[in-house]
Amino acid sequence: MTHPIITAASDIRSSLKAVADANPIFMTVEEKATALQDLVAAEGQLAELRLRILADAGDLAAETAAQDAAGWLAHHTRTRYADARAELRLAAALDRDRPRLVAAMREGSATLAQVQVIDRALNALPPTLPPQTVADAEEHLVERAREFGPKELGRIGRRILDVVAPEIAEAAEGARLAELEARARDVTRLTMRRLGDGTTRISSVVPDAAATRFATYLEAHANPRRAHAGATTGKDDSPGDVTATAHDPVARLAYPRRMGEAFVAFLETVDASQLPIHGGSATTVVVTIPLAALQAELAGAGIVGAGLVPGDDLAGDRISASQARRLACTANIVPAVLGGRSVPLDLGRSRRLFTPTQRLAMAVRDQTCRADGCDVPANWCEAHHLRPWEHGGRTDIDDGALLCSHHHHRVHDAGYLVERLPHGELRFHRRR
Repeated sequence: MTHPIITAASDIRSSLKAVADANPIFMTVEEKATALQDLVAAEGQLAELRLRILADAGDLAAETAAQDAAGWLAHHTRTRYADARAELRLAAALDRDRPRLVAAMREGSATLAQVQVIDRALNALPPTLPPQTVADAEEHLVERAREFGPKELGRIGRRILDVVAPEIAEAAEGARLAELEARARDVTRLTMRRLGDGTTRISSVVPDAAATRFATYLEAHANPRRAHAGATTGKDDSPGDVTATAHDPVARLAYPRRMGEAFVAFLETVDASQLPIHGGSATTVVVTIPLAALQAELAGAGIVGAGLVPGDDLAGDRISASQARRLACTANIVPAVLGGRSVPLDLGRSRRLFTPTQRLAMAVRDQTCRADGCDVPANWCEAHHLRPWEHGGRTDIDDGALLCSHHHHRVHDAGYLVERLPHGELRFHRRR
């Protein structure tokens, strides 16, 4: 006699084959809504049945010498081992501890994604809780699953004790957070490696609070440009694909690219005076460059301390002279100008940077980037020496102008000529 589960599985597949060629284009809106809701409910019921069998399939693994039922399932159904093992853990938990979740799946009122979130929330509860409190939490989350999706259920689950055991919720939450923070400190890491193509890969794992603070700092540098009338868009019309126009010379960048450039801007503008003493003096970055190279359009400069980052030994210790000139305007570096025998002729100091008061005065005067046709707000701009300091330029507001990051790079780019207009705007021309 065929087992009823086998019969049900066969009937389901037969029913699906019967509608394999049915075209939903002929369904009404109401029929499509009903079908989608019923199919999602059916998927939940099928998932529960699969997990129920998986939880009791240890003998199948023993019969075939598989490590466990998940290993057998992944091999014979061509699924990922990680997914199969996660399902096996969930199946065991449902079979052992989660009767209300199982009932909700059997009724079709909870999806697999919702059940996974609820199970994680219940597992995160303090192990010392009375069984009845855990059962109350499970029942409440199952009820909420009738109206909320996985994301909202996760938020409810994080504060479920406020509902089922408010008298211990605050203390339990404090203990949980302390445990998470201690673990975060243990696993905090940051690594850097030169890739040899002019870039360095930075990978890190940091505590959540530090990541939020870092993201906040980067967002301050990555303010999106305001959309302008007449701006054209890319082929998908997404905000990140707005192209440069006569009214908006700085193209909108995709968010990851914008955040990457914000990280660079953040490092260039961090206040070194607030950093710890390093090597007997305030923490600084020293850029060395021969005087002739500094005054040349195409040349290179060295960075003292580039060996701090492991990786490709042929990369990372050189930047272009134009980059050195730009950094001398904005970044808190010490430009060391060398003579013919690499003897320092002049050791610049951070007082070559414009002070906050000078920047404020220029912001009041300029309002926006001084490049002709650019309207990036002043508070997103960088201070630039109109007469380069290597040619005797002074750090005062009459010799300074605010430029957005895009135009500040261009003004130090040997591929462009810069014309100063009567009202002080800068107009760029590509060299022929």
